[in-house]
Amino acid sequence: MLPEAAGLANAFVVLLRRRVEDGRGGNTSLAEEGIVAARCANFTEALRSSGTRRGVALMGVCNITPDSFSDGGRYLSQAAARVKVEQLLKEGADIVDIGGESTRPGANPVPAEEQLSRVLDVVRWAAARACVSIDTTDPLVADACLEVGAHVVNDVSMLANPGLASVAAKWGAALILSHARAPQATMSIPGGFPLEAYDDVVRDVLVDWERAAQVALSRGVKREALVMDPGLGFSKASRHSFELLQRARELVAGVGPIVPVLVGASHKSFLTLVDRTAQPGERVGASVAAAIHAARCGVRVLRVHDVRATRQAIDMDHALVTPFGHANPRGVPRTATAASGEGYL
Repeated sequence: MLPEAAGLANAFVVLLRRRVEDGRGGNTSLAEEGIVAARCANFTEALRSSGTRRGVALMGVCNITPDSFSDGGRYLSQAAARVKVEQLLKEGADIVDIGGESTRPGANPVPAEEQLSRVLDVVRWAAARACVSIDTTDPLVADACLEVGAHVVNDVSMLANPGLASVAAKWGAALILSHARAPQATMSIPGGFPLEAYDDVVRDVLVDWERAAQVALSRGVKREALVMDPGLGFSKASRHSFELLQRARELVAGVGPIVPVLVGASHKSFLTLVDRTAQPGERVGASVAAAIHAARCGVRVLRVHDVRATRQAIDMDHALVTPFGHANPRGVPRTATAASGEGYL
């Protein structure tokens, strides 16, 4: 990152801290209220339109970090990150999730100034082109990114800092609460959480999540602005993550029809239960299979690294069970012949 960019990020954080300290951080002007309304509409429309097309929204991942488990170091420059965002959108992403802090097991927290020096300009640029989620557990980072146009806050700590909910409420942003019981810094190895930590992992995750949801509601976030993520790989043994995915339909039923469920299984270590030696980039097949299963269970958002492969698989899955002459997930009768090159496929 260029020194001048880091300097601007530091100055921005100082300004944000002052706004919070003097009580101005929770108020919005009339002009800002219009931006808030547009932000809510953008995220809602992303879910609606993707649901019409294929029944599920695809959230593409852009990690602007040196140490993320799957793609750390690939997109650290602003130019590389913008190219990645463009690629995700071209491949069919409905939402772009941008993060400047690794959440791999053992990763230490990154100061707000450093996160913003990595992500702020990319978020501003991407938000003019797509629905953007900022992946952070820091209220200052979330506030800055929402101010420049982000639409969603993706919190993998499940409100370890409740101030994150206040920031989301202030900007009218959607808030993804990903289940976790401890910081990732305390996870020494992937999937290294005690098996006995949960009695019934689905029931226990739902209870924990609802407790965090109530905190968010008390801070002004509307329930329809919440998204439930069971947190595969976060405070979980591999078998916990596998069971949560396997029983995804119960998660969907457990949070009710208002709250969409997001699943992020892509490239994660628990997928090695079916291929012990596969490295993150070698887990595409298992990732895609997990995505199809989640979509069939009613999950509304899939956080994925391989957008095109996932899109193709889900679209083909729909096509194979949709007879010609019947409405497909896009609402168009599938009547064209293969020779015409038209129709659902």
